[in-house]
Amino acid sequence: MIQTDRAHLYLTAQSHPGLSGKNNEDNFAVSAYYMSQSNPTPSVFAIVSDGIGGHRSGEVASEMTVNMISQIIAESDGAHPLAVFQQGFYAVNEEIVKQADLDASRKGMGTTAACAWIIGQQLYIAYAGDSRIYLMRGSRIQQLSRDHTWVQEAIDKGILSQAAIKSHPNLHVIRRYIGSSEPPEPDLRMYLQPGENDQRARANQGTTLKPGDVVMLCTDGLTDLVNDSEMLEILQGRSLKQAGKALIDLANQRGGHDNITIVLLGIPGWDAAQAPGWKPG
Repeated sequence: MIQTDRAHLYLTAQSHPGLSGKNNEDNFAVSAYYMSQSNPTPSVFAIVSDGIGGHRSGEVASEMTVNMISQIIAESDGAHPLAVFQQGFYAVNEEIVKQADLDASRKGMGTTAACAWIIGQQLYIAYAGDSRIYLMRGSRIQQLSRDHTWVQEAIDKGILSQAAIKSHPNLHVIRRYIGSSEPPEPDLRMYLQPGENDQRARANQGTTLKPGDVVMLCTDGLTDLVNDSEMLEILQGRSLKQAGKALIDLANQRGGHDNITIVLLGIPGWDAAQAPGWKPG
């Protein structure tokens, strides 16, 4: 693919350390491309990563993940996005484990990852951990990803109810993450409708986005404190930049106990004359 400084989407990316005084271990990147000299199809790749591990090692892991996966995407031809996701997750996991073995202060470092790759009008996602991917369409919000946490597994098995989530002591126990001794399989399920089974969710990859859709990637510093309906309300009637700031402000008003990172990808009309020409930064 060939990198460009102008995207075919409306975009904003914002990160805040929160109010706890902790170092910001979140990282993100947004990059725009077109496929080749002979194929002008545009694409945008976005990734959000939330580091885990003490002594600033979480920040190292999340930065490595963002940089390495972004580079692997950039070097691909875009023909097989799901295979490229797998390649990226495996490669960065191997490197993080290697670096942790070489430096005792980085032992146990790891990170979540949430990726969205929009090629023309088609959306592909991959994720590990509890950073989330949402789709806002009209008056509806849908979480496309599924958290890889102890709590989510308990909900899926009928052991725990939704009402018990917020106060559960295992709320932030992550079951799949990058940096694990067992290389994590990127989750390629995309839940477009409530109640979809795993096979249907995976078959949703490459779904066609519609004008007005907004894809959001975010870390749990937002989702712990702002619920889905509040996100939808804030996104309606605001520019993406204003909405991103309002979401972060609301999380901070409620305690801001963690780092907060948000990437918003807005789908314009597909008439080339309406292309926003947003510059990734």
